[in-house]
Amino acid sequence: MAASEKDGTGSGRRPSHGDHTARRARGGRAPKPAKHSAAWAMRTAAEQLEELLGRAPESVSAIKPTEEGWEADVEVLELERVPETTSVLGTYHVTLDEEGDLLAYERTRRYTRGQIDRRR
Repeated sequence: MAASEKDGTGSGRRPSHGDHTARRARGGRAPKPAKHSAAWAMRTAAEQLEELLGRAPESVSAIKPTEEGWEADVEVLELERVPETTSVLGTYHVTLDEEGDLLAYERTRRYTRGQIDRRR
C-alpha cells in the first residue's frame, strides 16, 4: 500500500510528528505548537549562531522565555587543542524574537574546557 493510501492525504507522504490535523481528526487534543517550546528555541538559537559564526555549538547551557521572545546561552568551541581539556570555548548570549529570529548575540565568556566555575 502506498504512503498516500495509508495516510489518506493523497500526497504520497506519511503524516509527520508535527501534523496536528491528523491528530485532531483522531479525536485527540492538538498539541502546543513546537515552535513555542524551549527545545525549539534552543535549536533555533544554536542553528542561527552557527550560521553567523561558522562554528557548530557544543551545547545550550541556559534558555529562558522573555516578553519579546527567548534568551539563550550557547557554548561554542572556538579553538580546538590537544589535550581536549585545553580547548577554548566561548559562551554566547543570544536574543531571539517570538518568531525565533536572532536579534542579537554577544560573547560573554571565554574559557578552557577543563576550567571549572568557582562559586563562593
